[in-house]
Amino acid sequence: MTSSPHFNQAGEAHIVDISDKAITHRVAIAEGFIEMQPETLQLITGQGHKKGDVLAVARIAGMMGCKKTAELIPLCHPLALTHVEIDFLPDPQANRVRCQAKVKTTGQTGVEMEALMATQIALLTIYDMCKGMDRGMVIQSVQLLEKTGGKSGRWQKNKLQD
Repeated sequence: MTSSPHFNQAGEAHIVDISDKAITHRVAIAEGFIEMQPETLQLITGQGHKKGDVLAVARIAGMMGCKKTAELIPLCHPLALTHVEIDFLPDPQANRVRCQAKVKTTGQTGVEMEALMATQIALLTIYDMCKGMDRGMVIQSVQLLEKTGGKSGRWQKNKLQD
């Protein structure tokens, strides 16, 4: 493993200097899951929750959280995002909802942290809206699936690199 670019020669944390990096189109896709009781999933998918459309609120929250990434992760650059897409896939067989966030920008640094943040905040919002009926929900397996752009090019989880 190489040394982290977030530390200088003296071992002090700093924001990486990206001023000499090329501006490229960058995309990151992340996913995560929230497991719950079958009744909770049924309320979410049947639009029967007394607080309203849980997934619509979670989608907006994920987008808002994505835009706040640099405010919450100390060494992240503030980025001008060009697109944020958050999709949910309920899975009644596993009593869970899959969240996938796709984030795009054109810039000098990637959007991996923004995609991960969008996923986490969306899942936390589902938890928040449903905790009154199911405190045992579990958020799990939040991970980067793919990133493109920049000097390192394309990366996909569990695939050989281009």
